[in-house]
Amino acid sequence: MDSSSPACVSFIGIVDFTEDANWVYCSESVYDLLGYEPHELIGYSSLNLVHPDEFSEVKELHYTTISQDQAAVLAYLRMRHKDPYKGYILCGISRTVCQNVLVGSVSFAAPGPKAMHNASTAQEVKIITPTAKDLEFRRWNDPNPMPPCPVPSSRSGSPDYRRDRSRAITFDPLPEQSVRTALILDRFSVNCGILYCSNDSLLSTTTCMGRSFFDFVARKDEDLVRSWIDVIKGWGVNERGQPSDGGFGFGKFTVLVNGRDSRCVRVPPAFPPHEPCACVHAHNAIYPVPSRHRNGSHAHSHPHTDPHSHSHSHPHSHSSQSHSHSHSRTRDSRGGYRDRDRERERDRDRDGERNRDRERDRERDRGTMRPPPARSRADNGDLVVDAIFSAHSDGLMVILRKSSS
Repeated sequence: MDSSSPACVSFIGIVDFTEDANWVYCSESVYDLLGYEPHELIGYSSLNLVHPDEFSEVKELHYTTISQDQAAVLAYLRMRHKDPYKGYILCGISRTVCQNVLVGSVSFAAPGPKAMHNASTAQEVKIITPTAKDLEFRRWNDPNPMPPCPVPSSRSGSPDYRRDRSRAITFDPLPEQSVRTALILDRFSVNCGILYCSNDSLLSTTTCMGRSFFDFVARKDEDLVRSWIDVIKGWGVNERGQPSDGGFGFGKFTVLVNGRDSRCVRVPPAFPPHEPCACVHAHNAIYPVPSRHRNGSHAHSHPHTDPHSHSHSHPHSHSSQSHSHSHSRTRDSRGGYRDRDRERERDRDRDGERNRDRERDRERDRGTMRPPPARSRADNGDLVVDAIFSAHSDGLMVILRKSSS
């Protein structure tokens, strides 16, 4: 790889709603692309890196993106490298408004299949650098992949637009927009751990940080969402085989606000048909997914291993058969314990619900009834969301909002 050429990578960036578009978050690949460490940029204006000839238009673009509450939009502009000998680099900037911040990524832009793919999956493409006209991609009569989002009624005063391009617009910090939450996931793990959560509007930050993303995906949707993420990961690879950006994917699924333990799976019964009790326990029992790092292999702890496999492999060994039957009884009793534990948990939940009902009745009698929570959720914590998925060098980004349909 030529050391003088820019790296074909992307970094995740988050900026605020002020007119300076100050950096709030930068992932580590900013060093590979622009030569800066994240701590050198966070707290400073992102517009300081913009080419002087494009400063006014980029600042206006920042205002327009926020005020129009846009999502999954793409722009091509030049950004300054820390090394003065590398000058300005043509970059693709993806942007999505997430309530009170603007989240997205910055990647090296060059003509080719990847640029066409990125542009074809974006909801809007804005060309600011004149030499980037070849990267623009337009489709005829394609419907918007995301349903329209209601635009908040509160708006600040109109900015002071200038005809003279040498003077940029000025505006006060913009108000919050529609409720969206941005998650950054670990793209290099199977469970996609949550590395960053932009706000508490849909998921509690303290609850979700560090946990698997699939802990908050409904079990019925998990396989589908995993398949989407596999596709997004495949898109997010550059021509050199390095993790990079890869356009946008759109989907809808159910989020479990309270989370669950996605590391456990239900296993089919591994008992003969003439043992109905054992079969029932096997259906109800939940066993942890084997770790690939446990004892160097998961062959010894595979949940689908037949407990009678020892007797089949050693038909003349009485000890193996005895061990097999004792193992079946162990799994059977283990399932029985779990049944009793779940029953006790249900009793506690019912007691807690009765206590909450009594408390609400007392509040109603006192005239101090609290208003319902701001965000609408089902009683069991389910929330149907629209989602935007995108891959980047340092992780996967998922933008969530409550579905309007």
